[in-house]
Amino acid sequence: MSTEGSTKAVVAALLANTGIAVTKFLAFLLTGASSMLAEGIHSVADAGNQCLLLLGGRQARRRPTAEHPFGYGRERYIYAFLVSIVLFTVGGLFALYEAYHKGHELHVTHGHPDDSLLDSKWAWVPIVVLLAAIVMESFSLRTAMRETAQVKGDATYLEFVRRAKQPELPVVLLEDVAALCGLVFALLGVGLALLTNNLWFDVIGTALIGLLLVVVAIVLGIETKSLLLGESASVDAEQRITSALRGVDGIESVVHLKTMHLGPDELLVAAKIAVPAADSAAEVADAINAAEASIRGAEPTARVIYLEPEIVAAD
Repeated sequence: MSTEGSTKAVVAALLANTGIAVTKFLAFLLTGASSMLAEGIHSVADAGNQCLLLLGGRQARRRPTAEHPFGYGRERYIYAFLVSIVLFTVGGLFALYEAYHKGHELHVTHGHPDDSLLDSKWAWVPIVVLLAAIVMESFSLRTAMRETAQVKGDATYLEFVRRAKQPELPVVLLEDVAALCGLVFALLGVGLALLTNNLWFDVIGTALIGLLLVVVAIVLGIETKSLLLGESASVDAEQRITSALRGVDGIESVVHLKTMHLGPDELLVAAKIAVPAADSAAEVADAINAAEASIRGAEPTARVIYLEPEIVAAD
């Protein structure tokens, strides 16, 4: 269900950002507002990011090979990390460069460049576009929040972003929140520029969009880096696995347990288990087989399981 929910949220965001990007670029062409160009590039980056997430999900479904015996589940993490890079470079750095470029132009022309937003007969078009974009982006965010609510349990949205093993929903959530904040910055920048006849507000709005995207990209990069390195299962999942092992006849105790996510829905479990010294090899093998079945019943994401028996001498 989590994979289906993630895909639904990604597709909704892709459709919204594609439509929004077209309207933003149209508004920029009509008015020359720098914040509209920054927002247009932002939407293109977001749409490209959603394509990367969909591609990562598709790649992750490939079967294991001799070269990659544990499968390709981490493809989803790799593509999520690429999203943070795209958001940082294409979205954030471009917006900051555009703000610098427009600011330099205003400085040289003493605040009155040729063919500026203030001279355009379409000056109020960006306001309409931004208001429409806020509505479309809100629908995308609502879809992401609804799908997240089905899988986050008792965690807050912030805790979900930090702890989730599925990268798609946290990425879409952060992108949608950043997109709405960026639209508000653009709306304030363009609106104040028109009301005051001061284009510096447009430049400030563009710079704020760039800073926002850089911050979000850094947060995404940090979180996906942790997933790429290999995170353990959640505390609840490890407790379920430990309880499953302890409930198997022929297992005295769990000496130690180590887990690692091979992908969002694939967990590697390695444990050393204590077995009675009096048991025969066949009895130990039966206990291990029963333990593996018990683990999979308690934690379905446990796909790869390695159990090492340790002989416990009788007192």
